[in-house]
Amino acid sequence: MLMNDEIRAKAQEILGHQFEDIGLLDLALRHASISESRLDSNERLEFLGDAVLGMIVCERIFHRFPEYLEGEMTKIKSLAVSRSICARIAMETGLDQLILVGKGMMTQPELPPSLAAAVIESVVAALYIDGGMERAQSFLMPLLDPLLDEAVNSGHQHNFKSMLQQHAQKTVGMSPQYRILEEKGPDHAKAFHIAVELDGTQFDPCWGQSKKAAEQSAAQCALKAMGLIEGD
Repeated sequence: MLMNDEIRAKAQEILGHQFEDIGLLDLALRHASISESRLDSNERLEFLGDAVLGMIVCERIFHRFPEYLEGEMTKIKSLAVSRSICARIAMETGLDQLILVGKGMMTQPELPPSLAAAVIESVVAALYIDGGMERAQSFLMPLLDPLLDEAVNSGHQHNFKSMLQQHAQKTVGMSPQYRILEEKGPDHAKAFHIAVELDGTQFDPCWGQSKKAAEQSAAQCALKAMGLIEGD
């Protein structure tokens, strides 16, 4: 398969961007197997696109999850921008069908997922160079948010405070408040009785051997009361 106007038009439709430098798009879709030189393939764009993708994802996580610490944000990022996820984006958008490869690879029943993942990075870099960060973000954001939610649900399913924070921000646009109702025990082994309040409703309080543990239990009780989780 050779580059043609039909492929260019389809790619630009998927990306939502008309390229001023159409050669960038051609390069982003050109695999090394069809090029005389690896410098004339999308490998260099992959390098840049990896950094641009990472920056966009990190910024999105930073703003969407204000209660998360660095370690939690890092876990979400690693899940959301893994090679398998990038390959999934390529296949869901149809970009994997537009990659130009050599004859040897065309005989395979399907392209390797790593190749599909790489094309996401290369087209993101092409968007960034041709239209700036805003164009790269406008393509990625609608695709990223569901993946970030999926990463949170799979990686933090037992972090009840994080789950409640995410639900609260989506539904009422505010953060839950944790109230210490009672403390008991010596300073070195103090227990806390904490209730969570959200949008004027205070849920059943819970005891914990630390503030963090009591807040997690209180968030779990709130999630159960709202029917968002079941069981223990």
